Amino acid sequence: MNDQINDEVIEMLKKAGAVITDSHLVYTSGKHGSVYINKDALYPHTALSCRIGELFALTYKDLDIDVVCAPALGGIILSQWTAFHLSKLKNKEILGVFTVKDEEKNQIFTRGYDKLVTGKNVLVVEDLTTTGGSVLKVVNSVKQAGGNVVAVSVMVNRDPELVNSEMMGAPFSSLAVLKAEAWDEADCKLCQSGVPINTTVGHGKKYLEEKTKSK
Repeated sequence: MNDQINDEVIEMLKKAGAVITDSHLVYTSGKHGSVYINKDALYPHTALSCRIGELFALTYKDLDIDVVCAPALGGIILSQWTAFHLSKLKNKEILGVFTVKDEEKNQIFTRGYDKLVTGKNVLVVEDLTTTGGSVLKVVNSVKQAGGNVVAVSVMVNRDPELVNSEMMGAPFSSLAVLKAEAWDEADCKLCQSGVPINTTVGHGKKYLEEKTKSK
């Protein structure tokens, strides 16, 4: 990880109002924590999103890449911008594709995109990782489609001790790191202290609705 890039990414996220601290949040993984990056606040700012894609491209410009792949939804924007900048840097067309979540919460190819990664060198990108589970599912789908995962990269890694190359089964790096302690619901210190769950960002609203239904 490059410290200069790390600082630039965090600064861009703050500029977009995407960094939330000191709140009770529910992450995509279902874990709870107090730090949240509201990636949805970043994407309306096209110049910032474009720059994130450029940073991915600059990081991997020396690799032989044919396709950039990411999970929907936010990852679609990143895969497009990254492929765009890589195409300019390498003076060849590099495709940007994405996977979608199915009913079993796997990341799968639709629209015939699996055929676009077969036999190709693929860079997998993602916006955030807490457990790394979503991006790992993309890696697995690329491999199942016959693609060669040359590298995996995320905009922000929130657990660098857990989410790494060994876990991904491919070279892994992040543009930035913003460590955020995450707990299972049963161990959540904020739940135990009675701190209200944030229902504006993250999965807090959905979590509370499901909890109400189960009663």
